[in-house]
Amino acid sequence: MRFSTRSSYGLRALVNLARNYKKRAPISLASIAREERISQAYLERLMARLKKGKLVKSTKGASGGYRLARSPRWINMKEVIEVLEGSISPFYCVGSKNICHRICTTKKVWQKLQRAISKTL
Repeated sequence: MRFSTRSSYGLRALVNLARNYKKRAPISLASIAREERISQAYLERLMARLKKGKLVKSTKGASGGYRLARSPRWINMKEVIEVLEGSISPFYCVGSKNICHRICTTKKVWQKLQRAISKTL
């Protein structure tokens, strides 16, 4: 399993917002893009996903921008990566839509790996 730049850049953008969380003022997309050295166009697409995933809120207008939808302490990396990448399950039989109903010898390994990934993130 390999995460894409969506995860890397999305996490960097959220950490930027987390650093400014106590200010309560929205941070402009241009500011985040500049500070994190991320293309503003790409960041717009990422922020749209994060907004749809209810991790960020946006405010329109001249003093608008983005802010975290809730305290940084209540946002974990697993949630962020799943919003940006989709399921992080190492194998289809242990995903949230566990579509495999067979009993097989390898399923226990995939389940253990899934638990370790979830715990780490």
